[in-house]
Amino acid sequence: MIRSSVLAIAIGLSAFTLTACSGAGVNSPASPSQSATSSAGGLGGQGTPSAPADSGESASPTPEGPAVTEARLVAVGDIMTHSPQLPGYYDAATGKYDFSSWFAQVKPIFAEGDWVVANLETPIAGKDLKYTGYPRFNAPYELAVALKGAGVQLVSTANNHAMDRGFPGVERTLANVRKAGLVPFGTSATEAESGRFVIEERNGIRMGFAAYTYSTNGIPVPQNKSFAVNLIEPSRIKADIAKLKEAGADVVTVSLHFGIEYQRLPNEAQTTLVRDLVEAGADIVLGSHTHVVQPYDVIDVPAGESADGMPHRGLVIYSMGNFISNQTGNWKDVGLIFGVTLVKTRQADGTFATEWKNVTTEPTWVHIVPKNKKRYYTVIPIARALANRDDPTLTNADYANIKKMLNKMNVHLLKLRPKAG
Repeated sequence: MIRSSVLAIAIGLSAFTLTACSGAGVNSPASPSQSATSSAGGLGGQGTPSAPADSGESASPTPEGPAVTEARLVAVGDIMTHSPQLPGYYDAATGKYDFSSWFAQVKPIFAEGDWVVANLETPIAGKDLKYTGYPRFNAPYELAVALKGAGVQLVSTANNHAMDRGFPGVERTLANVRKAGLVPFGTSATEAESGRFVIEERNGIRMGFAAYTYSTNGIPVPQNKSFAVNLIEPSRIKADIAKLKEAGADVVTVSLHFGIEYQRLPNEAQTTLVRDLVEAGADIVLGSHTHVVQPYDVIDVPAGESADGMPHRGLVIYSMGNFISNQTGNWKDVGLIFGVTLVKTRQADGTFATEWKNVTTEPTWVHIVPKNKKRYYTVIPIARALANRDDPTLTNADYANIKKMLNKMNVHLLKLRPKAG
């Protein structure tokens, strides 16, 4: 059952048909990886509980199954670990870290999602490769444990820091996030793995996931390991969208690491690519990389312009911003919890149509408290914090500040949407 939540904005958009499929469905391979692309597009800027996750072996509702099912997607942006984030969370007695408090206040929101997705913008490659922040990241394994404990289920691993510890870092990151119980998508440890799909079923709705990045910050992907990181190549992404739908996905969600860092509005390269992918059948696009929130939009494709010749409507959030990081000021410490409900309905002829509705956004703020020469972090869901006003670490000045943030962010999120009336 989908539980309701009180979010900062709840846009009651009418239901939009995504795709229809027969009752049988097609199983995806059990290993959670998908196709890789081979070259970058010029879309990046340099700068510096629900059902458990299980890929494949699940089928769409049969004609004898429920006539209507619902499931909810919840997504967040960049998960980063700059060097100042680590010292306050290390226990010398155990030799381990504990980052669970970062996500304590958003854990109840994640619990309302059936698919919960984040952009993991750091390798998790082991202590022997040294824990570091910018410019080449490597985070402790306990970060993956904390994400899983908070309710995150899937992580996009295709981003410009994917190669920060080279190909061994890609291999180790995949092994570590899987060990923690997370499903990665966007990078691969083997060529065979790169040809598999991530299709996750919730409440009878099968969602396919794929992720791509504009670059790896100039760190070359070895020629014999071209499968390691999915790079933005529109023709390959379109082919992957088609393959995911052929494999039985009712909905295809594409994560794109693109745009120019710190720009609060998408550029033409972003908007052009997204429309191109929606025409090819992408249903939801989750953007990251700019480290600030960019607005969401609805992309309408008329009949005759889509890959299947049918009208199609896609949903995009161009950037969900930083969810956790040490970056502050100029909107770099404000992120977004993005949500959308999927509804699958059995038609009179026995086929199923899947629609999306009820787009929700909840701005978040990374609250940083310095103490004893260390820094302590909490991701604050702003609207809920203002409604409850029961956080002892927040001052009256903090509450006044986040109220202004919320009001401005709610206006900003709608900048690409037509004004009412």
